[in-house]
Amino acid sequence: MQSFTDLTGLDEPTEPDGAGGEEGPIGGRRPAGDSLPVIAGAATAIAGVGGALALADIGSPLRAPFTLFFLLVAPACALSAVLRGLDPLSRSVVATGGAVAVDLLIAETMLALHTWSVRGGVAAVAAVSLLLYLLAHARRHRGRAARSRAS
Repeated sequence: MQSFTDLTGLDEPTEPDGAGGEEGPIGGRRPAGDSLPVIAGAATAIAGVGGALALADIGSPLRAPFTLFFLLVAPACALSAVLRGLDPLSRSVVATGGAVAVDLLIAETMLALHTWSVRGGVAAVAAVSLLLYLLAHARRHRGRAARSRAS
């Protein structure tokens, strides 16, 4: 019987996968580098459908999870565009925390002003996220223009 400190035999058995002698786990292949854009596209589609379902007030079993996904992903993507100087792990952690903070600040503001509604909240989150993304894009574009004028 193995103890928790005995790590022998815990490695995955490997066998050649036929791709230039590289080895992968038995029965599986290594993930392709082209899968990230597909995952990003699917996440964008899910977030878009969630925002559209909430704004159009369509009753669907997918409305709640897709709208929640939109409310987390839209500000997180906008904040990650602003935080381009950080390494990827730090950027994703800070952007996720910032997305929750943006959602909470919008909800608190709308509740304090007695203007809360689901459609209004989703629209406000979309507007703030779009504003953050456009500001990041403008800042990046302005930096490129200044560098091209200097040379």
